[in-house]
Amino acid sequence: MSGGGIDLEQKQREEARWRILRVLDAGRPIAVSENIVWRVLQDVRLPLSITGARRELDYLRNLGLLEIENEDTETWCAKLTARGVDVVEYTIDAPPGVARPRKYW
Repeated sequence: MSGGGIDLEQKQREEARWRILRVLDAGRPIAVSENIVWRVLQDVRLPLSITGARRELDYLRNLGLLEIENEDTETWCAKLTARGVDVVEYTIDAPPGVARPRKYW
């Protein structure tokens, strides 16, 4: 899709990344299974496959916002890094590619 705006798929990926960070924050300090992450994304109508969820987990890991455990097993688990917590808690700016809502409080 061309023509001046961010396409719908890009917006969905960016929202999914924010939702993933929120799910991992809710699970802190325990790592959260990718299956739980994927189910939450499905519940909020973000149409990602489990592979798509893994891709976004990997993207967030590359930003330094989360760590992935059990990567060599069938099911990944992820937990926030201190930087990821700071993004969720609005103490630092969200990086480009993460659709964090504006802080209203």
